[in-house]
Amino acid sequence: MKRIFFFFACFIGTTAFAQYSFKVIPLGVKGGGDESNLSCYMLAIAGTEDYICLDAGTIRAGLQISVATHALKGSAETLFRKNIKGYLISHAHLDHVAGLILNSPDESMKNIYCMPYVKDIFKEKYFTAGPWSNFSDEGERPLNKYHYVLMDPEKEIPLAQTNMLVTAFPLSHGNPYKSTAFLVRHNENYILYLGDTGPDELEHSDCLTTLWKYIAPLLKTKKLKGIFIECSYPDEQPDDKLFGHLNPRWLIAELDRLTVMTGDLALRNFPVVITHIKPGGDREEQIKKQLTAGNHLGVRFIYAKQGKALLF
Repeated sequence: MKRIFFFFACFIGTTAFAQYSFKVIPLGVKGGGDESNLSCYMLAIAGTEDYICLDAGTIRAGLQISVATHALKGSAETLFRKNIKGYLISHAHLDHVAGLILNSPDESMKNIYCMPYVKDIFKEKYFTAGPWSNFSDEGERPLNKYHYVLMDPEKEIPLAQTNMLVTAFPLSHGNPYKSTAFLVRHNENYILYLGDTGPDELEHSDCLTTLWKYIAPLLKTKKLKGIFIECSYPDEQPDDKLFGHLNPRWLIAELDRLTVMTGDLALRNFPVVITHIKPGGDREEQIKKQLTAGNHLGVRFIYAKQGKALLF
């Protein structure tokens, strides 16, 4: 009887995952200020356990919480060393890389996928012989834990050991500082993750416009399964104090610009995961209320929680 139940449970689990393309485990979801809950999202093909991390602000604490909530199975140590196959790093601000840096002594050999402007900061500021040992395979006294895989804009490359591929797009995060968006693909299914970004109008940039033009056909054909995008501050934050981030008003404005390219119905009930809310006071509730009030497009806004799995 136990054996029959086991096979039945496996069949149900496989059938459930067959409805989805991707699985995401948030290891950290906040903007800077809470060192135990900083931007990091484990992404895998649904039904598999080979993950890539989208940013790496919090790792170990997020793995421990995810095991405790049963979002992940096994030990945090095993998941860290064996199931995380590499890191997609959008930019090198500490709230997006602190977990990677602090846990590097215990790492197995992995790839850091990034744009050249991210690698430069790692080599000059973090992985040196100064404030921290050099756990990369380049530069002074390398310890060979990480290998940099440099990305070119709009050029798809494979993510080793995952059966996924990724395309990078530069973002403006307090011009001239740059961040990155990652469009991850498996077969004909896509998911989009944006690192920190300001709106094109304030950044005097066309980075988001370029990204929206690229993904518009994927959204119209329903190949794009979800978008992860930041909304760091409520609307009360003045434009000159956004520091290269979005608030609800500017996020809605950017989604409006996307629908000009796709049609008004393309985003109706489409999952948009809100990331990088800055901790403090009632900011999260303010942002939720303001996004709800401005949601004339019918977007399905999702607020990621540390250790709670998401399926797309």
